[in-house]
Amino acid sequence: MQVWIGRNGERFGPYTDDEIRQWLREGTCRADELGWYDGMVDWRPLGELFPDERPAAAEGVPPMPPSPPPFLGVTDVATPEYAGFWLRFGAWVIDYLILIVPFTFIALGMGLSAIATSFMEQMKTDQVAALQAYGEAMLPITYVLMVVGFVYYTLFEASKWQATPGKMAVGIRVTDTEGKRISLARSAGRNAVRLTNVLRFPVPLPLICYVVAAFTQRKQGVHDLLAKTYVLTGRTDQATAPVAAPRHGDSGRFDA
Repeated sequence: MQVWIGRNGERFGPYTDDEIRQWLREGTCRADELGWYDGMVDWRPLGELFPDERPAAAEGVPPMPPSPPPFLGVTDVATPEYAGFWLRFGAWVIDYLILIVPFTFIALGMGLSAIATSFMEQMKTDQVAALQAYGEAMLPITYVLMVVGFVYYTLFEASKWQATPGKMAVGIRVTDTEGKRISLARSAGRNAVRLTNVLRFPVPLPLICYVVAAFTQRKQGVHDLLAKTYVLTGRTDQATAPVAAPRHGDSGRFDA
């Protein structure tokens, strides 16, 4: 395993886990210094990454005089990029256009043409009654289409691609807080929140969940916060896992 060390706002490495373990035992590296290895989203203290390693002083043996490891210099590790509102909106538009095709066939198969014809006839005599009848007739179709959309998002975001076709098209993916693929259950829970949003606020766009992303640190919508997921830039077949650069005043983690 290759481990990077963060020190004084810079990143150094990579080093093997054996080297890090030895430096922790010697006291050359401190347990509160931050480390990262491939697959992590956030940096974590070395003491958490290697909980079994303690300085020699803990066993009654004086530690070696502190001297820094032979750092090879700052490296170009990727910074985590969290997908913002407009990228996610673009993905939503593409997915919506894709879903229009099955939605249309399903709606027609459930009698949309007859409902529309009846609506137009009733509008000529009683507009209020026509609107009420139309809303009631459309409810079964609406519920079926919502279930189809729910299954579409849930399966794609829990798949090996970690993204719907729309998200893949704009180059973003859904991960857990460790940058890994989410489970089917977590994907279902995440999209159930989105579905609840649409049920409570029947507007053309499920904006409530997404607008929150503009104000959260890691650009998480309501459904991301509740499901503990991130939406990151980059497809699953693209390069290194995201790593955040250290910032002053951060408590135990590199901020993103």
